Amino acid sequence: MLIAYDSRTGNVGRFIDKLAMRAVRIEDCSAIEEPFVLVTYTTGFGQVPDKVMDFLKTNYNYLVGVSASGNRNWGEGFAKSADRIAERFAVPVISKFELSGTSSDIEYFRKAVSGIALH
Repeated sequence: MLIAYDSRTGNVGRFIDKLAMRAVRIEDCSAIEEPFVLVTYTTGFGQVPDKVMDFLKTNYNYLVGVSASGNRNWGEGFAKSADRIAERFAVPVISKFELSGTSSDIEYFRKAVSGIALH
């Protein structure tokens, strides 16, 4: 399964590096024509980054799930971008993780994505 991602501060990039899965940064591709999972950060008060929304406008057809990074200090806004994307594009939230994720977050994500890939 392909992982498409965006990272502003490097936290999502570090999460992706720990996954050791096939991944592409959204700014490095204009179109994805295969199933993919999106991993993004959350900006502002729980918003989806504009660059991510622009990417999804042309690539949502192959989106099968979303995960997001956030900071628990934001309370209800923690990794809220995943919820917003999931609702708008009718895909499941795979996971939410703080900053660059823990080893448990990595393991959970890998298993969840493997489960999606099997279906």
